[in-house]
Amino acid sequence: MSEIANNPDIDVIYIVLPTGLHAEYSIKAAGTGKHVWCEKPMARTEEECQDIIDACENNRVKLSIGYRMQHEPNTQTIIKWSNSKPYGSIKTLDAEAGYYDGRTDHWKLKKEMGGGAIYDMGVYPINALRYASGMEPVAVSKARHETTRPDAYTDVDETTYFTLEFPGGVLGEGATSFGLNWNELRVNCEKGWYELSPFQSYSGIRGVTSDGKQLNQTIPNQQAKQMDDDALAIINNTDVLVPGEEGLKDIRIVEAIKRSAQNNQRIEL
Repeated sequence: MSEIANNPDIDVIYIVLPTGLHAEYSIKAAGTGKHVWCEKPMARTEEECQDIIDACENNRVKLSIGYRMQHEPNTQTIIKWSNSKPYGSIKTLDAEAGYYDGRTDHWKLKKEMGGGAIYDMGVYPINALRYASGMEPVAVSKARHETTRPDAYTDVDETTYFTLEFPGGVLGEGATSFGLNWNELRVNCEKGWYELSPFQSYSGIRGVTSDGKQLNQTIPNQQAKQMDDDALAIINNTDVLVPGEEGLKDIRIVEAIKRSAQNNQRIEL
């Protein structure tokens, strides 16, 4: 890290380590005086997220979290609609993200490394339910873990279901998995609906509305767009699109989902 600190050709350190190492190395990166880009999920706990934010603020460097979807044009349309509400008030939302991972000896199966579906894939539906509704949840309920491979998933979750309760009685149903292929975001409104399917793949984001509009804008590379946006924020000294506080909010919800599933309780946020 000392060599990086003294290298004027390096402006940014991108943390792409396993989740359990994000806090340690993001804080070290901030200490070099370089800007910090931290891959999602931001960290294992809300406390670790806050430590990263504090380190970047204390060292006067920018912090951005690698939520590539928020830089993607169809997703940005969904975010805008959460405010403009072209199909009337939002009633319910559904978001599911998952894939089949056949590995049985990997860091994503280890709790201390930040493994588990709710961390790795779960932040996609959590973040989507937040940006698609334009609101922050007031509670988590009906969370539960399931597995079809109990010999492998002894330490972390394979599949997790949860409900986010938003102001005004709006409900967001979420699900994530390392055992099932899921990739859909749907918003049900007073006067229609719209969806993206897939909503978090690396290319080919596609959607449709209840009145037949196509959501099919394309960009060559989502992560290149993410890096370009964050680089411009550094060059122009403007706010990054996805700051550390955004990652912290999702991890706060992850921790609440885990408590809800463990205790079969509704957890207020």
